[in-house]
Amino acid sequence: MTADTINVGLIGYGFAGQVFHAPLLRTTPGLSIAAVASRNGDKVRADLGPVTVHADPAALLADPAVQLVVLASPNATHFPLAQAALEAGKHVVVDKPFTDTAAQAAALVRLADDKGLLLSVYHNRRWDSTTRTALRLLAAGTLGQVRHASMHFDRFRPQPQARWKEDADAGGGIWMDLGPHLLDETLLYFGEPLAIEADLPLLRPGSRCEDQFQARLRYADGLRVDLGASMVAAIARPRIALHGLQGSWVKQSLDPQEAALIAGHRPTGAPATWGVDTEAGTLAVLRDGTVATSSLPTENGAYPAYYAGIRDALLGTGPNPVPAREALTVMRLLDAGRISAAERREVPLAELPA
Repeated sequence: MTADTINVGLIGYGFAGQVFHAPLLRTTPGLSIAAVASRNGDKVRADLGPVTVHADPAALLADPAVQLVVLASPNATHFPLAQAALEAGKHVVVDKPFTDTAAQAAALVRLADDKGLLLSVYHNRRWDSTTRTALRLLAAGTLGQVRHASMHFDRFRPQPQARWKEDADAGGGIWMDLGPHLLDETLLYFGEPLAIEADLPLLRPGSRCEDQFQARLRYADGLRVDLGASMVAAIARPRIALHGLQGSWVKQSLDPQEAALIAGHRPTGAPATWGVDTEAGTLAVLRDGTVATSSLPTENGAYPAYYAGIRDALLGTGPNPVPAREALTVMRLLDAGRISAAERREVPLAELPA
């Protein structure tokens, strides 16, 4: 691909399309939203201006001007729409979760490989302020060998809501919503575990799918990673805690980029002004035989890096920022977690197809 501008077709203009995808696509040089598939054409045009709006995703996929398709549609549509887009010769970005099952994800990976097309999954939390800070600490060896890690996404929504994300039949549930973020983050830090044990309860009266999860990942070297998310946590647990043989690092709150995008802020200024996280983490490390505690400034978040990476990958000047094969491992862990919760046991990844 050598064109100066890559034309993008965005399928879905709900929360994900409006907050996470359209703003970043519009502010990434070299990318242009040429068409949107949505039943809310008036809202799309009010936000994005004179773009082509299709009521049917099939019409967008048939548009020869569209080179890259971004799927910001409900979870259950990811597999059939991504498959159709690849069959139509389009490069594809899929919001998380990649698909409903690892088998579906593997089929898409094979199809993209066969057709020589880019297939990427929007694991944007790789560019969270907390994630970038954790990666820096791990690369520097500041904490020594990490023996235990915990990561959480806690919210307080004590009343179930009538939306597809809280409907199991539509592919909803907190495991499929927030689990992909935490599993991808774990893989980024520590690689693939041996096994997973998960609990996926329904805690709120009237819930139609799990509204909390707790998962433990076991590694060959003894490392344990605990992951959790809840809809009934008025006091949130720390976003991340890493404990190593030389010390610990704990960061309490979430990356600020989602809140900034919801508030209408856009990453249009200097990179140093976007994603600024003013909350420092707490670092405690061994120094001369004693533990010294200090505040550690948090790296800036960098969500714009994802779509800049997609542009560069399509132009042949950089790698795919989140290769679909990496997201396939996340899907295998999601599958294993569901098996674990249903059968009340630890599930080795070796039990699942590669």
